[in-house]
Amino acid sequence: MNDKLLKFGVMLIALAVFSSCDQKVTPPNPPVPVNIIKVSLQPVVYFDKYPATTQALNQVNLLPQVQGYITGIFFNDGADVRKGQKLYEIDTRLYQASVSTAEANLKVAKGNYEQAKQDADRYVYLNSYNAVAKQQYDHAIIALQNAKNQVAAAEESVKTAKTNLTYAIITAPFDGTVGFSQVKIGNMVVAGQTILNTISTNNPIAVDILVNEKQLPLFEGYQDNKKVGNDSLFTMLLPNNAPYPFPGKISVIDRAVDPQTGSIRVRLIFPNNKKVLKAGMSCVVKVHNQETAPQLLIPNKAVVEQMGEYFVFIAKDTAYKRSPDVDNKQAVDTTMESVKLRSVQRKIQLGQTIGGNVIVLSGLSVNDRLIVDGVQAIHDGSAIAAGSKPPSSKGR
Repeated sequence: MNDKLLKFGVMLIALAVFSSCDQKVTPPNPPVPVNIIKVSLQPVVYFDKYPATTQALNQVNLLPQVQGYITGIFFNDGADVRKGQKLYEIDTRLYQASVSTAEANLKVAKGNYEQAKQDADRYVYLNSYNAVAKQQYDHAIIALQNAKNQVAAAEESVKTAKTNLTYAIITAPFDGTVGFSQVKIGNMVVAGQTILNTISTNNPIAVDILVNEKQLPLFEGYQDNKKVGNDSLFTMLLPNNAPYPFPGKISVIDRAVDPQTGSIRVRLIFPNNKKVLKAGMSCVVKVHNQETAPQLLIPNKAVVEQMGEYFVFIAKDTAYKRSPDVDNKQAVDTTMESVKLRSVQRKIQLGQTIGGNVIVLSGLSVNDRLIVDGVQAIHDGSAIAAGSKPPSSKGR
């Protein structure tokens, strides 16, 4: 029985040895096919883009300065108006009555003044001959001065009443466009509280952008005409991405940088003869970059984004040891050095996108061998085979 077990064990061992000799060693992963280009400096023409908001250069809310009922509206909503044009009328009857009362009081005050002047003249004459008591003379002079002051007060009352009467008529403070009326005929309005309407200028129109504080010297140079410029230095895209046909120029740079965001507001002025631009629109301002030096420009499809950071892969030659071919009868029993391409990941900082390409501000150098196709299948240190990847016709 023991002999049988021994023979069975020997057979199992022999079978295991035979099967292990018959197994083939798993070959290493083949190199990933990629396409490679050399990074180079290229002349580029591009625009820096900034989100923008249109603003009226002058805009005010129309508030009444007197209280009363609206008795007249003399414009159409959204109409263009001229400075001094009559827009609203508040019930003028009360204020006209106040003017009449003030004018009547002025006449009474003037009559009292004439009477006091006659009395004073008489007492002055008598006093010159010591024919009147000193007290009566003094009272006459004081009465004359009081009558004179009453005339002055009555005149001011007339002015106030007339001013209130003019305030009952609301006119346009400047040339512009009115919005929708906030009141209707018959509504009661309160002085200094009720908003009647809003009027704003529309030609030219302001366009505000926020720029990083690092770019402030550049825009100050544009404002001072120290930089070489042209008619297309500042252009704009409308909300539907259509180009606005007229260029703009810098009007004002804000007085201070926002310490919370590190940005500063720059106001541009654009002509608006056809009233295409409305206050409050969201647009994109394009600033023609004046940099003439060549830039590092690479295909956008070569860039990989990871958690808000951007990377590319470059090809590096890597020396490694390989064993001699054991089937080659002429091989010597030593290892030999060879060269293999491997991918190396680089973190880069991106600049402006230009079509299917993007400017690289840092992270790459001229003549670096950049992997442009096959980046989805590799990682840092992957073995690669150059020139064997069909080029991709679409960007990543």
